[in-house]
Amino acid sequence: MERSRVLVIGLILAGLLGLIDVVTLPFGDGEHPPFVVAVAGAVLGLMTLGGVVLAWRGSRAGAVTVIVTRLLSGLSAVPAFFADGVPGEAMGAAAVGIVLTLGCIALVTPALRSHD
Repeated sequence: MERSRVLVIGLILAGLLGLIDVVTLPFGDGEHPPFVVAVAGAVLGLMTLGGVVLAWRGSRAGAVTVIVTRLLSGLSAVPAFFADGVPGEAMGAAAVGIVLTLGCIALVTPALRSHD
């Protein structure tokens, strides 16, 4: 897998999002996001960071890991728009996270194409 400029930007963005997922866990109030969602996010963040390292080294499996974990992380933010009592700031953060996640996925996915 060739490390293009687009892939590098996508991996850096994925790494930042993964770090945010990890560091959010100790700063949550247990309610927004719920503790179980924060733990799942932290686990997905750690998996993303591992995938970033592998993809940086040229591993297609690492890139797939980044894509899948970012998709799952983005999906975990969707309930914020439908649950009662979610503060506006949390909804805004969820929206920004989803948009950045989709951008990250769009940047990493082309690296999976075969260049035969």
